[in-house]
Amino acid sequence: MRYDLNLLPVFLVLMEERSVTRAAQRLGITQPALSNALTRLRTMLQDPLFVRQRYGMEPTQKAQELAPVLAAALASVDEVVLGQQAFDPAKARQRITIASNSYVEFVLMPRVVARLQERAPGVQLRLIPYGADLADTGVMSGDTAMVLGRVVNAPDNLVVQHLMDESLACVVRADHPTVHKRLSRQQFERLKHVNLVPPGGRLRVGLFQALEKQGLQREVAVSVTHFLAIPEMIAVSDHCATLPSLICRRLAQDPRLKVLPAPVDLGTFPVEMAWHARHRHDPAHRWLRALVVEVAKELCAAG
Repeated sequence: MRYDLNLLPVFLVLMEERSVTRAAQRLGITQPALSNALTRLRTMLQDPLFVRQRYGMEPTQKAQELAPVLAAALASVDEVVLGQQAFDPAKARQRITIASNSYVEFVLMPRVVARLQERAPGVQLRLIPYGADLADTGVMSGDTAMVLGRVVNAPDNLVVQHLMDESLACVVRADHPTVHKRLSRQQFERLKHVNLVPPGGRLRVGLFQALEKQGLQREVAVSVTHFLAIPEMIAVSDHCATLPSLICRRLAQDPRLKVLPAPVDLGTFPVEMAWHARHRHDPAHRWLRALVVEVAKELCAAG
């Protein structure tokens, strides 16, 4: 039996998008043309392949079995073809959109920007906020290059890569009247605290869960929406803040502040990178992902 190989990429795009409308837009064809291609696919593979559900198209068992096999076959072709398309960062001229939470924007992105200035000066970055909803970032359609932060319940069309694990520490003002070289559990519970409430509250939820697990009480006196507000609050009060360790490392350079270990082990939280599966073999995207991984490893090693 002869197969129409042109239909196989259509099948994989449908597997990733789970929508005729989004798949047609991505492939640059009309919806009727894509529907016609799907009909031919069903005939060729002798299976319905997709069943319409409330939130999109659900692949059949046969489609799920075929997808990894066909994806691997086409990926091998991509490796040969795209691998020949050398990406020269020094000559690249493009604008890249990245969705990041405030932690990543403060800790990771300055080093990424410095590295881009050095290696790819023609690449422009556009950072957009990432709270809790991946759908709002544009990464699920592939318009946004990647998401950086905590990625929870990612859909099948996103690839998620772990970058690093981050711990927590405490910050008080340098001349605090009662906290000196260490912070005890009793002191932590007696102090009033400055709390960070970022968009989506992922870190807030994680910290609250860690405190609850350890049975540690905390009275929140002030809630803020960005890391940059916290040192100013701490410097003029006797309050305490519990923050990611890499944030605290930056704040330790401020003579008005001092960083201390948390009184109990509050665990760690992951920092992750996610991108649409269509970018998996793109040379420019692979280069950028490698750059982000490189920076994350350097940050961990410096700790």
